[in-house]
Amino acid sequence: MSALTGYTAPERPAGERARAAAKLMAGWVALLWLLEIVDAATGHALDGFGIEPRRAAELLDVVPASFIHFGFGHVASNSVPLLVFGFLAAVGGIRRFLAVAATIIVVDGLGVWLVAPEYSNTAGASGLVFGLFGYLLVRGFVDRRVLDMAVGLVVGAIWGSTILLGLSPANTSVSWQGHLFGLVAGVAAAFAFRRRL
Repeated sequence: MSALTGYTAPERPAGERARAAAKLMAGWVALLWLLEIVDAATGHALDGFGIEPRRAAELLDVVPASFIHFGFGHVASNSVPLLVFGFLAAVGGIRRFLAVAATIIVVDGLGVWLVAPEYSNTAGASGLVFGLFGYLLVRGFVDRRVLDMAVGLVVGAIWGSTILLGLSPANTSVSWQGHLFGLVAGVAAAFAFRRRL
């Protein structure tokens, strides 16, 4: 609502919002693949943008790290859930989605920087994926919107067991720290960016 006019802009039609969300997420995932192609073509020069913990200079890599992957298998494993979760989150509003995604990326990256094992290098969109999962899981309950509650329950039923496996410290092939901080950031973002009733 404008403070000057008292006018509230009408909500965009659902079809238009869905098209905008689909374009945004298709472009986002295409960027991840393009960056991995560049990384492979340059002898993995972009891997240096991963987060090496507790080094002051590495704070600059907190955001870029979520766009860099360690091979095509890595980016492939994140692509489908990022497309799905990102679309479901973005269809509720692009500006809100971008604020949620930025919050998840920054909180997740800082968490990894603080607690990841010494001499590790963490990168990839999985922190954002876990964050969007957490966001979708609780958004409907925070906003008191039945449709979003149903979306959260379906997402939880389909992907919940996979998410739990990714949080296990016993799984040494992934950054469970990045997954955990992403999940926590996503839940927090649902509260921070709740719809005003």
